[in-house]
Amino acid sequence: MLPAQGDRRVSLTFTNRTRPRLRRTTPTASGFTLVELLVAVAIILTIAALAVPNLLAAVNRAKIAKAIGDIHSIGTDVQAYELTKGVFPNTLADIGYDKFNDPWHNPYQYLNFANTKGKGKMRKDRFLVPINTFFDLYSMGEDGKTVTPLTAAASQDDVIRANDGDFIGLASDY
Repeated sequence: MLPAQGDRRVSLTFTNRTRPRLRRTTPTASGFTLVELLVAVAIILTIAALAVPNLLAAVNRAKIAKAIGDIHSIGTDVQAYELTKGVFPNTLADIGYDKFNDPWHNPYQYLNFANTKGKGKMRKDRFLVPINTFFDLYSMGEDGKTVTPLTAAASQDDVIRANDGDFIGLASDY
């Protein structure tokens, strides 16, 4: 038996003279073929195509949940201000939320009804009835656009406070 040297194989060959002669051979080539690589890439892309929309939806739900929590906290602070001072704040700056933005980097919107004339700027339901009694507090949502009736397309992604704080969530769910 012939000894193996490292990774190389040793084979015994005979020439015309029938004298044995050692010949070194290289190991067989190893690696992936182009087809195998293409199949692997196709599988990875398929998994990514299924996972990315679910990831984006989860991120959007998390942003909505953060906006709901923020609106709840700001609404509580607005009511605490009213209990302390006897009037609702004129702006969010009065309670320290003037530079506080929603998850989509837009400022939260606040409207004190004591400072408005008529019902024009108040948020309204599908019957055009104001959804709050004393103040409106909401986020303009992902698109950063809004109009007063909640049934309008621009308002459907807004996160609103309605029924004087009994409902906080998407305008499309109200």
